[in-house]
Amino acid sequence: MKSGPRYHVKPRRHRERKTDYRLRLKLLRSKKPRIVVRKSLKAIRVQFVEYNPQGDKILASAISNELTKNYGWKYSASNTPAAYLTGLLAGKRAMEKGIGQGVLDIGLYHPTVGSTLFASLKGVLDAGIECPHDAQMLPKDERIYGVHINKEIKPLVGDIKTKIKGDKEE
Repeated sequence: MKSGPRYHVKPRRHRERKTDYRLRLKLLRSKKPRIVVRKSLKAIRVQFVEYNPQGDKILASAISNELTKNYGWKYSASNTPAAYLTGLLAGKRAMEKGIGQGVLDIGLYHPTVGSTLFASLKGVLDAGIECPHDAQMLPKDERIYGVHINKEIKPLVGDIKTKIKGDKEE
């Protein structure tokens, strides 16, 4: 066990490798809402989060499981097309609440070209939200429409995309 007058215990979330505080501080200095994208084995979550000293406030949110329940999605909720549609849904909800810009927060995930994280970002951008990004990181349209998975997915993605853009209630 380390000890001594100069030893400093790091914050709990840093020790658990859950939060990169240097990156978080850079994102918070932008004074824009963070577009937080988190993925699990079964779902992808996109949230618009605003800093608050008492605790971050979620302004708008979408999870890919909603695609199955509300829009007739029959495939995995954690693949690239589902990530795109989830980002589109979250971006639309944010636009309805008057949020026009944000900063992408991918947390501790490594930025990989064409990953599901950037598919979610493309969905947010297509919804009309401004976010600084490198266009090379976004996945190609074939991947967004799921041609690499199954040729039958493409029309379903297009249908759900028009439903999301046309929805008044969400």
